[in-house]
Amino acid sequence: MNRDEIRHAIASGQTALGVEFGSTRIKAVLIGPDHAPLASGSFEWENRYENGVWTYHLQDVWTGLQASYRQLSRAVLEEYQLPLTTIGAIGFSGMMHGYLAFDGEGALLAPFRTWRNTMTGPAAAQLTELFQFNIPQRWSIAHLYQALLNGEPHVKDIRFQTTLAGYVHWQLTGRQVLGVGEASGMFPIDSRTHSYDGRMVSLFNQQLAAANVPWQLQEILPAVLMAGADAGELTPAGARLLDPTGQLQPGIPLCPPEGDAGTGMVATNSVGERTGNVSAGTSVFAMLVLEDALSRVYPEIDMVTTPAGKPVAMVHSNNCTSDLNAWVELFREFTDALGVELSQSRLFEMLYQRALSGDADGGGLLAYGYLSGEHITHFEQGRPLFVRTPDSRFTLANFMRVHLFSALGALRIGLDILLEQEQVQIDKILGHGGFFKTREVGQRFMAAAVNAPVSVMETAGEGGAWGIALLAAYRLRRAQDEALASYLDHRVFAGQQGVTLAPDPADVAGFAAYMARYRQGLAIERAAVEALEG
Repeated sequence: MNRDEIRHAIASGQTALGVEFGSTRIKAVLIGPDHAPLASGSFEWENRYENGVWTYHLQDVWTGLQASYRQLSRAVLEEYQLPLTTIGAIGFSGMMHGYLAFDGEGALLAPFRTWRNTMTGPAAAQLTELFQFNIPQRWSIAHLYQALLNGEPHVKDIRFQTTLAGYVHWQLTGRQVLGVGEASGMFPIDSRTHSYDGRMVSLFNQQLAAANVPWQLQEILPAVLMAGADAGELTPAGARLLDPTGQLQPGIPLCPPEGDAGTGMVATNSVGERTGNVSAGTSVFAMLVLEDALSRVYPEIDMVTTPAGKPVAMVHSNNCTSDLNAWVELFREFTDALGVELSQSRLFEMLYQRALSGDADGGGLLAYGYLSGEHITHFEQGRPLFVRTPDSRFTLANFMRVHLFSALGALRIGLDILLEQEQVQIDKILGHGGFFKTREVGQRFMAAAVNAPVSVMETAGEGGAWGIALLAAYRLRRAQDEALASYLDHRVFAGQQGVTLAPDPADVAGFAAYMARYRQGLAIERAAVEALEG
């Protein structure tokens, strides 16, 4: 699109806005009719560990949303000399799962408990047994049931439970809804009806009745919507909440709010069968769209859906780059102490690239980036840990290589179940997220971890905010009965350029050797958790 076409699209509301609430950043992306980004804005934030709970304050949600939107609208004004008064469609996405419970007046009943918490072990185990369906600790229903098991008095007062994306959508539209992919991280979805599984809802209601809870589950969960559905419109109060300047007009349609897993699938065009994507940042998860159901229940594998309702096997690791980022920050302190001026992006690039020259297996070094618990390896708490033996090859290249390997260690253990035990067939895997920002490095190590080609699209850096913007565009522009996969194939990704790397045999062998050490050393991580108070 040329400049005049872009200005016309902005003025006439032919754009789509996507906002994603990530673990460390809230990002807003505005796209044009050709789905290319026109402007963006962001706000850095961090979860807090308060009273034994990983949480975000809800005021930070609105501070960050307004700041990221303000930055985006200023970018539009500066670049195109136009105020942003209307938008074709809007979508919100966020970290999946967690616990946000409200009373009948809309007041929050307990601090927001994020996906990162691993405090719901008894509830997750009991529900998995009751449903004969894997319920991970981070799922919303596990948090709800654990609160019930704990006898928390607020449970009887709950009138609505949702996710972060669902909360923001509710406040801006008045609609208590979720996209099916996001909903599948609250409670199991029946892929035939594209709604909550009725049998399991009934089983849960029996537990509620036994505890004398004065409501039933279906009364407090958001309604489930498919991609492209009408999810309401921006109310006058919602418009002022998003844009306190009053420039943005109400009445803008919204797409169903989705989770970061769903937006990752959309952003990488991996919503069809036999496709997969890996999103790697603060946490890491792999999503493989299945042809057939798995042979049995696996506690390491989550069953969710695409935004179009197709079944997906999800391997999720709580810990990916957080500890690695902390080490890079330590190196930044060192360069600052030397008086060396080096941008953050250049420092990451230099250190990541150094890892390519390390020994194939990391030189005998070992690391665990467990800043929090890790359910795949059965840790309720984590202790970041670096270990070496006297004869390990302790070099910067090996140090960085091992930390990049370790970021994928728990993920690999979960993927082994799908790729080896279940023989799941995958035609393509696409990578996105901060782990892939440095050219070749993250992509090459991911290919070694999954022993399959990994592609990164040119648009991968836009991430989930672009993915939810695409879902907003799909809500705005899709033809009648046009499937999401078809829309992405023919309207968004046709002609897109990307880079595909096949696994290097030496890297594959080196990663396998590292994983043998990783599994053996879990006892060290266990001892650290037991010996060092969190």
